[in-house]
Amino acid sequence: MTWKIAQAWTSVNPQQGFRHFQVMLQGGKGEERWVELEAVIDSKVRRRIAWSELKNQKFWTSGWKQLPPAE
Repeated sequence: MTWKIAQAWTSVNPQQGFRHFQVMLQGGKGEERWVELEAVIDSKVRRRIAWSELKNQKFWTSGWKQLPPAE
């Protein structure tokens, strides 16, 4: 069975100055699952995030959410 996840993510707090990311890679099994995200605006900014952190809504939200004008 294939592991399917949302392809777009918004960080609650800026990650290296960015909030909108897209999935580039994913891997691992069980508790070791991870997702590699790339900033939408700057493809040089990549972060490998544990799946357990990515699915925590205190840190990430699936999809690209509109940001307040101040951001």
